[in-house]
Amino acid sequence: MSEINGSRSWREELASLVEDTGLRYTAGSFESKRSEFTIAGDSPEGESESLKDQVQGFLKAWGEMAMELGRGCRDIVQQSLVTQDSFIVQKLGGPCSEVSKRLSFLNDYFLPEDRDPVYSWTVILLVFLIAFAVLGVNTKHDSSIPRIKKACIHPPSASHVLLPDGRHMAYHELGVPADRARFSLIAPHSFLSSRLAGIPGIKEPLLEEFGVRLVTYDLPGFGESDPHPIRNLNSSALEMLYLANAIGINDKFWVLGHSSGAMHTWAALRYIPDRIAGAAMFAPMVNLDERRMTKEERQKTWEKWVTRRKLMHFFAQRFPRLLTYFYRQTFLSGKHGPINKWLAVSLGEKRFMFLLVKETLWWRKRQAWDKALVLQPKFEEFWHRDVEESIRQRNVKPFIEEAVLQVSNWGFSLTDLQVQKKCSRKGILPWLKSMYSQAECELTGFLRPIHIWQGMEDEVVPPSMTDYVSRILAGATVHKLQNEGHFSYFFFCDECHRQILTTLFGSPEGPLNNTLDATDSGTATATATATAAE
Repeated sequence: MSEINGSRSWREELASLVEDTGLRYTAGSFESKRSEFTIAGDSPEGESESLKDQVQGFLKAWGEMAMELGRGCRDIVQQSLVTQDSFIVQKLGGPCSEVSKRLSFLNDYFLPEDRDPVYSWTVILLVFLIAFAVLGVNTKHDSSIPRIKKACIHPPSASHVLLPDGRHMAYHELGVPADRARFSLIAPHSFLSSRLAGIPGIKEPLLEEFGVRLVTYDLPGFGESDPHPIRNLNSSALEMLYLANAIGINDKFWVLGHSSGAMHTWAALRYIPDRIAGAAMFAPMVNLDERRMTKEERQKTWEKWVTRRKLMHFFAQRFPRLLTYFYRQTFLSGKHGPINKWLAVSLGEKRFMFLLVKETLWWRKRQAWDKALVLQPKFEEFWHRDVEESIRQRNVKPFIEEAVLQVSNWGFSLTDLQVQKKCSRKGILPWLKSMYSQAECELTGFLRPIHIWQGMEDEVVPPSMTDYVSRILAGATVHKLQNEGHFSYFFFCDECHRQILTTLFGSPEGPLNNTLDATDSGTATATATATAAE
């Protein structure tokens, strides 16, 4: 044993019992011995950690800490606020569980079966809140979105007449003066319009060439006209007659109506036919409650309308007070907006795009549809100015009254305007005379010419309405306009305006030259009426 262990010193024996630390004791001092192994990445030859890796590591660590903090907060809330004994659970637990039961059907439609509804709907709600917050914070200006223009109220500019009941009616004249006019034309405006409309874009030289005096006026409550306490279509026709007498129209005059403005033109034909020389209508609106209108004709009109237009029609019939909210959110909000939204109409955009692709050559030849028209700067300028004048009084009542008039009982039917032969056979004496001689008969209805222009691509007043008019009033002349919409033929079309005046008044003869020619103005009106009737 001594021989075996004798060769090893006591230091070597001690080193064999403990791990080698790399330290050696020599002559009162320690000597360090470098370890033969190194840690990966600690060697001088290893690559240093990049900034990207450091940032990723920091974000990962920060996310883990945030998750742990959230879990801790959740545990605190569950242990302190969501327990059965907490005040919040006692007060809100019952109502929340009741609402949860009633809305549980949403889980069957929108959530997978293996998802917790409470957790899923909480996440969905938070996502929506974050999305709305991001949209609200994003204030970067997008130049592609047009800026909303505010409606301005301009200084008064209309002429006025005093009506028998003390109210004032505002009107506007265009064309030749009263003493030189061969023909007088009075035009009531449509919904959300004013006396400034008339025939949009018509040139005064053209009116002078035909000797036409064009008179437009504001309906009660619109523009500068005083509101009427109890409006109906009978009072509308009488106001037109009062205006004609007040401004010196002593002979018969023509009436012109576009869209819903034709409602007042129909009333003039019914209540003051003796003063009307003829009527010109463009896409005339007809009451869908006409007793002679078939179910198929109503359905064709209804299908063309957009959903918003149908809703406005329903409210006007059933709940007219609700129109106040919609009107104050749109054209009475003090801001301008698109015409299709303000009037709840469709401009045929889908068909517009289809024809633009399919019939490019035709489109280049004639860009006259409503969509192309409303994009023009001159139309936008006219539309904004007309709306500003229409809402001058900031009163919602006249607009509600006008909407209700369109869908309610007019007090007459278009069948009352039919030309019919009426024979007097009441009583014994007329009956005895009819046995030996021909009974005395007379024509009733509106005997003067009626001209109607209808765009076949119109989706505001569809052609089905005009088809009904032509069926009821066989004597009316209907001009069907292919590839035209609701506004395209009537607005800002010089060629169209010339065609219209030529159709109504024949060849242009200019204004009356002197006062002696004024005696022939009645003859000229009669001649034009006969020509139009033929």
